[in-house]
Amino acid sequence: MNDQLNTVLTPEIATVSPMLTLTPMAAEKLRALFAEKNLAGYGLRVFVSGGGCSGAQYGLAFENKTEEGDFVFDSNGVRVYLDNVSATSLEGASVDYIQGAMGEGFSRG
Repeated sequence: MNDQLNTVLTPEIATVSPMLTLTPMAAEKLRALFAEKNLAGYGLRVFVSGGGCSGAQYGLAFENKTEEGDFVFDSNGVRVYLDNVSATSLEGASVDYIQGAMGEGFSRG
């Protein structure tokens, strides 16, 4: 990670500039989902799990609490949570919402 990020870390929680970006469409869809499910105060946790032979898996979850060492930031009006391990793999990535003939859903860009 770059030096700028290291200067804003606190022992428990890191609040930083966006490390990944939600596209406007993804942010709009998330806000609609939070409203539909009565999840006021929630944001999006983006994480990487797995690895090995099958490769990394990317996950998304609704979140309303910060874990120790999380990077927390706003992207297009949505709070985003990244754990410090996932942050190294996801820095600079984007999350989009795609609608097409094959269906719709969130996608990592």
